[in-house]
Amino acid sequence: MNKLLLKQVSILSIIAGIILALLTLIPVVGQLAFIVLMALVSAIIIVFMAKFDLIDIMEIRESVVLGALIGFVSFLAFAVVFLPAAWVLGRFFNLAYLYGISMILNVGSFGIIFLLTLFVAVLSATINAFSAFITFYVLEFLKSIEKNDNDKFKL
Repeated sequence: MNKLLLKQVSILSIIAGIILALLTLIPVVGQLAFIVLMALVSAIIIVFMAKFDLIDIMEIRESVVLGALIGFVSFLAFAVVFLPAAWVLGRFFNLAYLYGISMILNVGSFGIIFLLTLFVAVLSATINAFSAFITFYVLEFLKSIEKNDNDKFKL
């Protein structure tokens, strides 16, 4: 993979993580935004990049690595924004839906919270690697169908 692609993917992952962190703070859409972060953010970024021709169809191995990178970086960006915001909202405004997270942040040490965040980021990377694999497979399949249709009309 080239460095430009990795920079573009990292920047898009950080932006997606920040947006999903802000959406997770909203009580109604919080659970859906977290599910999108954990399982679908790599598919969304890959489809976005394919739509604007920023990425080409690559090998399966590269797609899995790309999805893992997207999942890991987006969750770390999510945690950097969400955890302090959840602590502030839970501490000062005493919101019920953030009570558990606020309690963990008050009781847990920095090391424990850091390790928990790191482990969940690895879990997100694993799930998003599989999601990216499926996305690349579907994009490749759709391109082959389009190519076959174009070949039929050339005859």
